[in-house]
Amino acid sequence: MAAKKSTRKYGTGASAMVAKTMHERKEGTLRSGGSGKKVTSRKQAIAIGLSEARKDGKKVPKKKTAARRKATAR
Repeated sequence: MAAKKSTRKYGTGASAMVAKTMHERKEGTLRSGGSGKKVTSRKQAIAIGLSEARKDGKKVPKKKTAARRKATAR
């Protein structure tokens, strides 16, 4: 019998990366890249974690850009 193909959008490595950034946010040590300000938003912390996971080559869907959204809306 063939092994079941995974349909996960995000890999376990990406999940771990997001968990790490959420922990940093909770501690108050997570800082944004550009300005260096402290991150307090939960959504921003998740975005930072996914961005770091993408840079490390983890399994994360491509970032949705305005151009890509416009092309699929046609």
